[in-house]
Amino acid sequence: MKKTWTIMLTFILTMLLLAACGNEDKAKEDIESGQDAELELPEPDLEGIPDVVAEINGEEITKDEFESMYTQQFQQAAMQSQLSGQEVDENQLKEQIAEGMVGQRLLTQEANNRIAEVSEEDINETVDLVVQQNGLETKEELLDQLKEQGMKEQEVMSLIETQVKIDQLLAEESGDLNPTEEEVKEAYEAIKAQQKEMGSKEDIPAYDEIKANLKEQVIQQKQMEVTETLIEKLRKDADVTIYL
Repeated sequence: MKKTWTIMLTFILTMLLLAACGNEDKAKEDIESGQDAELELPEPDLEGIPDVVAEINGEEITKDEFESMYTQQFQQAAMQSQLSGQEVDENQLKEQIAEGMVGQRLLTQEANNRIAEVSEEDINETVDLVVQQNGLETKEELLDQLKEQGMKEQEVMSLIETQVKIDQLLAEESGDLNPTEEEVKEAYEAIKAQQKEMGSKEDIPAYDEIKANLKEQVIQQKQMEVTETLIEKLRKDADVTIYL
């Protein structure tokens, strides 16, 4: 099975994160009810968010779209801040999310312009991957969960088709991402150096034992670099306004 690109705020993962809000709300209730009383999650500051958060080549990112994404990301950041002791910088988080959503919209526009259609096989492969990544069993289970969040099957499948187009767009841009032996060994040495810097005494597995995982990490890093480079290129030629 092909593996989808790792893209910040990708459509499918975004929608599933939003669908998971109910579960995280329950977790928050559990925390506040005393199961973990020392953790009290703050509420996100949603005041002053404009009706149109951004415009990208004439397409709008609405207040509702942004608030859904921001609330989800803020909850995750707030949970992490409870562990780290570092307060969430909401202004910075809002800027990061807006930029991520702009980048996603630019990729979507370019994918729709360059890729007319995708095969049913590719769509089904991506559906299977999304099902697997979210610990589900079937496409029907996925659709049922998203239906509970108000998403119709046609809407879900349209988003998945868009994701497939983005995957193919980035594959065209990247060429061969297969890392060399030297690149994989460099990744291994970097892990060793990081462990040493952190003062960890934990033994690192032998190179051959984790070579496959290292190779996958190098590929993912290259994918991210290709994605970021393409977004930067598209941004230069785009008409983008962020109103935050």
